[in-house]
Amino acid sequence: MNFIDEALLEARAGNGGAGCTSFRREKFIPRGGPDGGDGGKGGDIIFQVDPNLNTLVNFRNIKYLLAKNGEPGSGNKRSGQDAKNLIVKVPKGTVIFDSISNQVIYDCCEEERDYLIAKGGEGGVGNFRFKSSTNQAPRRHTSGWPGDEISIRLELRSLADVGLVGFPNAGKSTFLNKISAARPKIGDYPFTTLRPNLGTVQIFETSFIIADIPGLIEGASSGAGLGLNFLKHISRTGHLLFLLDPQNIEKSIEDQLTILLRELEAYDPNLLDKSIWIAINKKDTLDEQMQMSNIDTIKKTMSSLEEKYKGIEIISGFTGDNTSKLLGMIAKDLSEAES
Repeated sequence: MNFIDEALLEARAGNGGAGCTSFRREKFIPRGGPDGGDGGKGGDIIFQVDPNLNTLVNFRNIKYLLAKNGEPGSGNKRSGQDAKNLIVKVPKGTVIFDSISNQVIYDCCEEERDYLIAKGGEGGVGNFRFKSSTNQAPRRHTSGWPGDEISIRLELRSLADVGLVGFPNAGKSTFLNKISAARPKIGDYPFTTLRPNLGTVQIFETSFIIADIPGLIEGASSGAGLGLNFLKHISRTGHLLFLLDPQNIEKSIEDQLTILLRELEAYDPNLLDKSIWIAINKKDTLDEQMQMSNIDTIKKTMSSLEEKYKGIEIISGFTGDNTSKLLGMIAKDLSEAES
């Protein structure tokens, strides 16, 4: 699933249609009065939450949101047709900012609600409305009012239920490929993944969305390796799954976990308030003694986060070994959290 979490847009509601100057012209009625109709209202721009969307990818090639203008009035007091509103669908958790003031306009969390971004202009009035006792044949009408214009920024606050966190080449994309229908790019070099990949996991009667976050490196919280962008993605997930690589020749399991926790805390201490699961990947390369040693190391490192630490599994993202057990544990905790 392609992922885009921000979009900059120019929203322009429709202008109101112009009123009409017209006079009644019928046989045997030589001095028909004014009968110019009103213009129609311009279309509004309205955002709505679509529960089936998980990303802002639909806005990848869109820069402008333009609602249609109202139709002009015509003779015989016929009003112009109101323009249809432009309905824009966004994922739940989309925050809409005024891009100039950076103020939040809406936090789109409710599915059955219209979020009015730009209001269409009212239609102008026809000349029949200017008829009076002193002016029986007015030749005046008004133009329609212009619609609202605003520059907005969309930001997807809620990315996924679970964020998959680890160093580059820890095997996150291979793991996501194994447990879901997602098909992320996989390679043996750092930063193969540059944007989050989303996958839907179905386990027992529970389904949840897991995001493969691009790999973090030491110094990410200071901007190293596009770290600030990647950490921003992590902040938009509900829970965290750390994937550690026992074959990393530069950093031990303990070092990887310590650095990841430190970078998350440096970026935003609230990130460590999320529930955390830990998976040691590449089980097929570890003997039983190494597996037990790594588990003991993780438990010691996580002792200070005992309330948020949910458990550990040794898995193989390549063969799928123990992945169902890990996912079942996560699904169970997610279900309990919702109940």
